[in-house]
Amino acid sequence: MQVNEGWLSGVIHCPSPHFNQRPTGESISLLVIHNISLPPGEFGGGYVQQFFQGQLDSAAHPYFTFIAGMQVSAHFLIERTGQITQFVSCLDRAWHAGQSRYAGRDQCNDFSIGIELEGADDVPYSDAQYQALSALTQCLRKAYPAITLSRITGHEHIAPGRKTDPGPAFDWGRYLRSLRQSR
Repeated sequence: MQVNEGWLSGVIHCPSPHFNQRPTGESISLLVIHNISLPPGEFGGGYVQQFFQGQLDSAAHPYFTFIAGMQVSAHFLIERTGQITQFVSCLDRAWHAGQSRYAGRDQCNDFSIGIELEGADDVPYSDAQYQALSALTQCLRKAYPAITLSRITGHEHIAPGRKTDPGPAFDWGRYLRSLRQSR
């Protein structure tokens, strides 16, 4: 894997219309880890991909009526199998963090890359997801060196009280050890 003009090679590309340009001169310096499952707690089915592309059929599940019309995206999704899909170029601003604050700065979407793990706060993530997340993170850190280990965070940390992901089931120690060992 390598990043070329904001797009990662060797992954599925599934472009989302839910993005815009980063502010002029803004550099990428933060990595935000999230989780998502649609419907909540259910995996597979392609609903996350449809949601990020603005193509989710609200009649397919009762929960979808609550999120119909929302415009959300992330740069990447890592499925339970470890499959990585990219929705937005790293050079563009995906709409993943919402109202957020990190190290005294608001609007984290301006300077971050968002990675969604297919999961839920209280469901352990798969070995394949940790392996893919580690490989993806290494690739992104090589392309965007301002993303240091201290600038990798969870959605719960940049939007406390509003968001809880990736949640207590995410093993931060395992993930960060994998990054330190790969250096």
